[in-house]
Order: sequence, then C-alpha cells, then structure tokens
Amino acid sequence: MVHLRDIEEARARIRDAIYLSPCSHSETFSQLTGNDIYLKLENLQMTGSFKEHGALNRIMALTPDEQLRGVIAASAGNHAQAVAYHAARRGIRSVIVMPVATPIVKVGATKGYGGEVVLQGDNYDEAYQEALRRSEAEGLTLLHAFDDDAVIAGQGTIGLELLEQCPDLEAVVVPIGGGGLIGGIACAVKENNPSVRIVGVETESIPSMTVALAQGKPVTLPPATTIADGIAVRRAGDRTLPLVSKYVDEIVTVEEEEIANAILVLLEREKTLAEGAGAAAMAAMLQHKTSLQGKRTVVMVCGGNIDVTLLSRIIERGLVKDGRLVRLRISIPDHPGALQGLTRIIASQRANIVQMTHDRAYFGVHLGDTLVDITLETRGREHVVELIAAMRAAGYTEERVM
Repeated sequence: MVHLRDIEEARARIRDAIYLSPCSHSETFSQLTGNDIYLKLENLQMTGSFKEHGALNRIMALTPDEQLRGVIAASAGNHAQAVAYHAARRGIRSVIVMPVATPIVKVGATKGYGGEVVLQGDNYDEAYQEALRRSEAEGLTLLHAFDDDAVIAGQGTIGLELLEQCPDLEAVVVPIGGGGLIGGIACAVKENNPSVRIVGVETESIPSMTVALAQGKPVTLPPATTIADGIAVRRAGDRTLPLVSKYVDEIVTVEEEEIANAILVLLEREKTLAEGAGAAAMAAMLQHKTSLQGKRTVVMVCGGNIDVTLLSRIIERGLVKDGRLVRLRISIPDHPGALQGLTRIIASQRANIVQMTHDRAYFGVHLGDTLVDITLETRGREHVVELIAAMRAAGYTEERVM
C-alpha cells in the first residue's frame, strides 16, 4: 500500500515538471453550498487533467530497458493524454488503447501529444484487456491508469499541494473512478492532518468503489453509460481499495442531470470548463449530497477535456434541470389569431420562444383545436410558474413535456 513517504518522494521527483494548479476561493459556490469553497483547478494542467501527476511519476520510475521498449496504457482519455505527453517529452514510445466511444477531442489530443492510439472496446475495462494483451505480445510496459503504486503516489502529490495552498483545510471532495486520485490525496492529507474529512463522489450509474467497500473486495459492475466518462470505471482498484477504506470518511453518488447542472454552473458562474468527471465533486456539493456544512472545503475540478458537441448537449440538459429551458404542450383553438394570443402572453412574461410545432392529428386533439409544443427559455423555475399561471388565467391549458 502507498505511504506518505512514497508521495513525498514522488513530489520531489516530479514537481519541476508539473504545473502547480491554483486552489482559488469561490464566493459563488460558498454561498450556494453553505461551505467555504476552494476550487483546485487541475483542469488547467497542460493535458487538461490531474492525471499528469501519476503518469509522470510512473514514467520516471521506468528502467532504461523499459524506456527503450516503450509503454502502453488503457484510458478513456485523460490518463492517455498524460502518458502520451510525458512519454514523448522523454523520447519514449507510447501506445494508448481507448474505448471506441471516447470523445473525439480526447482521441485527437492524445495523438497530438505523440501517442499511438488504438480504439478498442466499448468501455475502459475492455480497452484495458486489449492493452494487457498487447503489453504481453509486444513487450511494452503497462502503465495502469489508477491501480499502480507509483501512479497513486503521483496523484497524492496533489494532497500535499492542498495542505500548502489551504493551510486551514477542513474537507476535500474528490471524484472517484478507480480510486487512484482519492486514494493518493486521502493518504497525503490524512497522514498530515487526520481531522480533515475526505469525501468521495461517484456516479449513480457506476458506483464501483461503494460496492467494493460493501463487499470487502473489488467487484466488476455491469456496463453503464455516463457523461462522466473519466470516472466510468466498473471495477475499483485492488491497490486503491485499502487506501479508500482506511482514509475516506464518506462516499456519495450523483445523477447525470446533477453533473450536467454542475458543468453549467461552473461554466456560467466561475468561467471554468469542466468535463463530467471533473464536475462530479461540485455536483455533490451543489445538491447537498455530503454531510459537510460550514467547512473550509476544497472541491477537486480535476479535468476539463470535453467534446464540444457533448458540451452543447450537457448545457441543454443543465438548463432543463435548472428550469431555464422548458417545453410545454398547449391546446389552442384552430383559427386565425389564436397563436398570436398565446405568443402575446409569452412575450408579456418575458420568456423567449426557442422552438414551436403544431399538431392537429395526434395526442387526442379535438376537432377545431390544435396542440402547440413550445420550447421556451426562462429565468428559472419561479419564472415558469409565473408563466403557466398567466396562461391559465387566459384560459389556456398546458402540460410539461419532458
């Protein structure tokens, strides 16, 4: 198991080659969550995530022979980019196996950093099996994304940074995939200050660490999809589980819409771009999923590599979750001027029409009437209530369309 000494040695080894990301105070999120919030912005690393710490520490531990033969890794994207970038800087060949559904931006970036990308498998676990096969067949050194002591120790150096950047730290909230990040941070922080609470956050669809803790061993969960692809790990690590069991105080889960909303709020209120995994910890805080209250808390924003097309969909989902995008189905008389009356009410309530469709044949529409499906931009849930009240006062009937 990784110890504090390993983390301290890792920091001495990599500190000159890794950007010291800011840990900035957020007045906005402090007000929204009821805690004194600091954001550790690992999304500002060269490759866009915290993975550089662990990847570089593992690469610097390679023997001369291993460097000559090259390395291989399996990753949904962030570990891939970190390995490709730091291996290329040292003239080491890197082969990266990524799931077929990996966002294009991550595939392109990994190639750009010098990695030889192989797309294989529907998820991380299948990609890992292919990486393991190629490692044995081609003599490449496998750099595991999280279940490796050198990788865990490298990620743990972030914990040492937090203690220096926020000396009065009372809690840290960290996303969990395989457990490398939270295991390393928890060890570094708790060994220096046992009173600091460590809270982990998983997606509700793939809570692999929660299940592993409950059963006392890593368990492979069924495949599932999530917008937090960076933590979509179906099986917790054998090396990370003991660290989490020893040092982590609490683990909570978040839903897809909650993650989407966190991405939106981070972007809109803090001008900070986070991917799904990078926003999971903030999602837990915004939804008050943790037991933290009034604590000086660092929230890990651990990655910002997100495909722009996915980002547009996530923003839309976040707007729906926040009540600022709503679709209503309204019955109106089918005669000239009826639609104008409806739009006049919408305009008077200062809502904006995004899309509108008419239907006279479906959904049980009465002869002489038509249904209007209308998508509106609003200021939020209270505004929607006011808008619906104005429509009902004018004699219109409506239903929400999800």
